[in-house]
Amino acid sequence: MKIFISADMEGISGVATNQQLKTPSEYQRFRKLMTADVNAAIEGAFNGGATEVVVADGHGNMSNIIIEELDPRARLVSGNNRVMCQLEGLDESFEGIMFVGHHGREGGSDVTVISHTLAGICVEEMKINGKVVGETEMNSYVAGAMGVPPLFISGDDAYVKEVQETLPEVEGAVTKRAVDRFAAELLHPEVARKEIREKAEAAVKKAKQAKPLVIGEGPVTFDLKFKGPQQAKMTTTLPTVELTGPKSIRFTCDNMVTAYKHMWGCVIIAMTATNGVLGSVNA
Repeated sequence: MKIFISADMEGISGVATNQQLKTPSEYQRFRKLMTADVNAAIEGAFNGGATEVVVADGHGNMSNIIIEELDPRARLVSGNNRVMCQLEGLDESFEGIMFVGHHGREGGSDVTVISHTLAGICVEEMKINGKVVGETEMNSYVAGAMGVPPLFISGDDAYVKEVQETLPEVEGAVTKRAVDRFAAELLHPEVARKEIREKAEAAVKKAKQAKPLVIGEGPVTFDLKFKGPQQAKMTTTLPTVELTGPKSIRFTCDNMVTAYKHMWGCVIIAMTATNGVLGSVNA
């Protein structure tokens, strides 16, 4: 049984503030914590019956997990030039997807730790076919288009509650209690990893009964609201994108996977436009 793990960093055990993930000395410590949380999920997956596990590092530069410390039974997708981003390596051969260390969406729960959607520098809100979603729900729709069901999530309690509104059947491991966007009541990492390990095992054991999250028949429409009008405007350099407001855009694709790739193209353009595209180019 093949299991795919998408790993982020904001929801791992021990994290309470964004600065912990950016300050060089702190970041190195949290790389180790991230790797350990992922290892707990890998162990749980194998205990639950997995025969193969692939992990996609999905935070920031997507090169955070320390390969020398990763469970040797798993393979790691690392590096940041990836068309499928947090889902690089996922295909129809997998029987389940797990989300380790993920976070709530921008504008969702008021207390979700380090909440954001896609790229905090530019995205304010994302809708798929009219429904406001965060990254976990969006990634689950993409996995669903491949026939792969979501099995497990880990992160703060507000994130778990938020995601289970859309995915009520997934196992949720709580790594901390959210107090504010940049504050949390932390569990000891070993306590959090015990829950990750146990919930991951339980999730994989019932993978055969899990159902993919599907968007439905027909085209897929994304609505993105950015934080600045310059970000939205520059995405219209793509001929399929239309402005729906000063900071909002819309595009439609034939299927979820194509729409996902298109969305990341828009977000990359929006990020580069934050302070002016040409102003940031040394030519």
